[in-house]
Amino acid sequence: PMAEPHADHDYQRGTQDIAEQRSTFSLVMGMTKWGSLAVAVALLFLVMWFQPGGNFFTALIAAGVVAVAGILVLRDKPGAH
Repeated sequence: PMAEPHADHDYQRGTQDIAEQRSTFSLVMGMTKWGSLAVAVALLFLVMWFQPGGNFFTALIAAGVVAVAGILVLRDKPGAH
């Protein structure tokens, strides 16, 4: 037989505490956001350093500019949750 809804159970939609799920979601999103920036900065640095004619200081400056810009763009805004 097909499953029928039962009215005698204790669960009611929207009544469970989801603080742990919300915390885990925020952690995963933060790790994704900042991890992506770190990978992008590292990749830019290495590509600019090891390309033909590239040098360490140019790569360091470019990676630093992207890191600062990324931090400014990705940081949590006041009042946003």
